Amino acid sequence: MIIDPVTLIVALITVATPVLLAAIGELVVEKSGVLNLGVEGMMIMGAVCGFITAHQTGSVALAFAAGMAGAMALSLVFAVLTQVLMANQVASGLALTLFGLGLAALLGEGYSGLPVPAVTRPFPEAMQAIPVLGPILFSHSVLVYVAIALVGAVWFVLARTRTGLVIRAVGENHDAAHALGYKVVRIRFATILFGGACAGLGGAFLSVVRVQNWFDGMTAGAGWIALALVVFASWKAGRVLLGAWLFGGIAALQLRLQAAEVGVPVALLDASPYLVTIIVLVIISSDRRRAALNAPAALGRAFHAAS
Repeated sequence: MIIDPVTLIVALITVATPVLLAAIGELVVEKSGVLNLGVEGMMIMGAVCGFITAHQTGSVALAFAAGMAGAMALSLVFAVLTQVLMANQVASGLALTLFGLGLAALLGEGYSGLPVPAVTRPFPEAMQAIPVLGPILFSHSVLVYVAIALVGAVWFVLARTRTGLVIRAVGENHDAAHALGYKVVRIRFATILFGGACAGLGGAFLSVVRVQNWFDGMTAGAGWIALALVVFASWKAGRVLLGAWLFGGIAALQLRLQAAEVGVPVALLDASPYLVTIIVLVIISSDRRRAALNAPAALGRAFHAAS
């Protein structure tokens, strides 16, 4: 059995993109002190809204916009529940996932197997034909490059700009940020909506670009992996990227091992991306002292101006 490393790298980048988009959005949400466990529900809403729009309009750009809008609508519900009505963030996030899964199944009924437009690639075929580097660097859809650029942008904004400093201040001590005049609820609303847009974009990429189909439960736990990546990456954008590529690499490899009919149970190969990702990321973040320093101090805590 011979596995071509070039095609494996190309596949891992594609497989990792939905998880990467969802994780980088959740990183910003958690940096502001909000724990949103509804990523899985937002991703599948993005997947169904994107697929339906792509089929009905024939426009991939509108499909991505619809995926983002669908997930943002769901994240807005979460924001109202947790930031206005002061509901518990963990319970609200879990409810959001269950609601999103159910609503997506209802909306997507009858759309399974329908065609969607092909996604064009931004680079010419001559560049894609360059040996080794061509397929790895120039053969992806534009959203793959957007996802990688978004990681750099999030790192820069959080680490090098005043906006990032304010988001981190709200996540570390919302009472002190409020005392300094910052609108904690507005800032958290904005980050929650940003996280929803990223998760929806990841879901739309999954249904419109990677799978080009819709079926119930197609995210298959990708939202939970995105949540795990944020925690075990110690809330650092660069580590989120490495974790997503690790997950994508194992997922792409196990599909090739299944195709080669190796003597390993299929169920174990299916579970291997989740097992290996969690084990390796736990090892990476084994320094509990440093991990604790990186965790936002106000993560999961409700804020009330009168408290």
